[in-house]
Amino acid sequence: MNSDQARVFIIDDESDVRAALSMLIRSIGLEVETFSNALDFLVSYRPQWSGCIVADIRMPGMSGLELQEKLNAMGADMPLIFISGHADVPTAVRAIQEGALDLLEKPFSDQRLLDKVQSAVRRDLERRAEIAVRGQLQQRYAALTPREREVMTAVVAGKMNKVTAHELNLSTRTVELHRANVMEKMQAGSLAELVRLAQMLELDESGPA
Repeated sequence: MNSDQARVFIIDDESDVRAALSMLIRSIGLEVETFSNALDFLVSYRPQWSGCIVADIRMPGMSGLELQEKLNAMGADMPLIFISGHADVPTAVRAIQEGALDLLEKPFSDQRLLDKVQSAVRRDLERRAEIAVRGQLQQRYAALTPREREVMTAVVAGKMNKVTAHELNLSTRTVELHRANVMEKMQAGSLAELVRLAQMLELDESGPA
């Protein structure tokens, strides 16, 4: 099983529901993994998994809400879509407040579920791509010297080189050299791009968030 490939994880105690949902979701080219209970999924779960979860909200043993609570405690951010034949309003509200993407009440149309699943998978892939980009940016930022970081902070704050030179007790030429090094190491082709990268890193005067 390729851990990098996006999949839909179906968790439902009814075998006929698992089979029907699997067939439906595979019909649009997505990989599917099924689990008959929430505990089995939780034991098998790996942080590198990508895709989304489709789970019944009421199941014997660990309920869907309990699963959601444990996943949240683990910091797992995979989108979660609940399905239910008898969800009351407080349960639905709690599920959404705790971060569920949606709660679909049975009977729901095949297309509605497919739309939600495709949206959830796309959202998860985009989130993971952003995390990967941020990780690369953090590596670039870590390669800067302390002085280069000071200069970068000044540059993205819009300070002129001579002002930065005065504040850091450097020559303007030295600031220019540090600035050029920052642009190269951060792989920024322009000042606007450097500012954008700093925003992605959530830089403040003390460094990345």
